[in-house]
Amino acid sequence: MTIQVLGSGCPSCQKLKAHAQEAIATLGWNDVEISKVADMNTIMEMGVMLTPALAVDDEVLSSGKILSVQDIISLLQEKQK
Repeated sequence: MTIQVLGSGCPSCQKLKAHAQEAIATLGWNDVEISKVADMNTIMEMGVMLTPALAVDDEVLSSGKILSVQDIISLLQEKQK
């Protein structure tokens, strides 16, 4: 599984990435990669108009807000089903 944080690197994007890292640590998932996508063309190709955004395996699950750690955990657990 790959989690992608989409955004320019602003404080909101950095906070979302930190929340994603904390969610992964809380779940104890060691085989998850977190990557940062800052290229605006790639972000727009993924259909994102508002950042920060969170995608899992190239599927955008949220955009335009900073998800809480618990929100990310819920999304990841749902995605695993």
